[in-house]
Amino acid sequence: MTSPNSRLAHVVGLGLIGASVALALGANGWTVTGEDLDDEVVQAALDANIITGGDLTELHRLIVVATPAGVVSDLVNEMLSSLSNEALIATDVAGVKSAIVDEVRDPRFLGGHPMAGSELRGLKGARADLFQGCNWVLTPTETTQPEIYSTLHGILREIGANVVAVSADDHDRLVALASHVPHLLAGALMNEAAEAAEQDAVLLQLAAGGFRDMTRIAAGDPTMWPDVLFENRVAITQTLEDLETRLVALRVALGSNGRSTVEESLRTASEARRRLPGRALSSENLAHIRVVISDQPGSLATVTKAASELLINIYDIEIAHGIEGVGGTLLLAVDAHEASTLSEALRALDFKVASEQ
Repeated sequence: MTSPNSRLAHVVGLGLIGASVALALGANGWTVTGEDLDDEVVQAALDANIITGGDLTELHRLIVVATPAGVVSDLVNEMLSSLSNEALIATDVAGVKSAIVDEVRDPRFLGGHPMAGSELRGLKGARADLFQGCNWVLTPTETTQPEIYSTLHGILREIGANVVAVSADDHDRLVALASHVPHLLAGALMNEAAEAAEQDAVLLQLAAGGFRDMTRIAAGDPTMWPDVLFENRVAITQTLEDLETRLVALRVALGSNGRSTVEESLRTASEARRRLPGRALSSENLAHIRVVISDQPGSLATVTKAASELLINIYDIEIAHGIEGVGGTLLLAVDAHEASTLSEALRALDFKVASEQ
């Protein structure tokens, strides 16, 4: 069998995210090919040296599917069924994960979602540094092989992303609150203001920093959102219902002079906002944790999700194989100040753990 090129990637969908992935990989020494339904977009990407060609071959090491969520599964299944390279890795960037992970059973696929974006659209908005410091979610399953996870983890770290591992179901539930509902709210607020401005044109001139901050994401590409929102409708609907309950409580408090209720809402929100974790930066002070894992489905996913739940970033991950059928050792690089916390959590999950500076 022909060996894949370790630095040859193929990007499907050359919009903002896909083209930015291509640029980021290219800036780190990858050769990147790509394709898009729009031939003019492909030609523009070629002219701008974002991609070098359009053919997917057995030599490719990495496939990144950056299309609307609703077509990801079919595309990935079609491409992987036509390629025999066992070392090939395929991932996607869709904002909803459960349906995709359920429908793609090929072990070479590992679902992903970069929490990054821009108000700009398409090739013109693409940037090689778009993923610097962003959180990139991976959704390992019980069948995810450690080599697939560690290799993709390393590639994403290479382009500057912080890798977070959660299950596909947890991803969809959490991003409903962290991403999808905020986008709907930004759009609703912007539409309300736009309609009000038809009566009072000066309104939008008075829009201050808070309004602009809250509605910034409403300027994003509206064509990419319907697929994501409808795919994740259950989690989004529940989050909207919970939020409606809070808004009703505030409306009632304002109408009944419930000052304490309003003050408490503002206070707890302010405290919670200040506790939001900042963007993690690569640390010079790393410690390495050795974790013995068994040759059992789900072992890797358990380790990576434990780190994510503790908000501990894994800066690097390597695998030392044991005797076939016995398992091996994961070597995790984490911030030295957080090594003991992660070690204790993994021991509580019955993993054998050793730490070293």
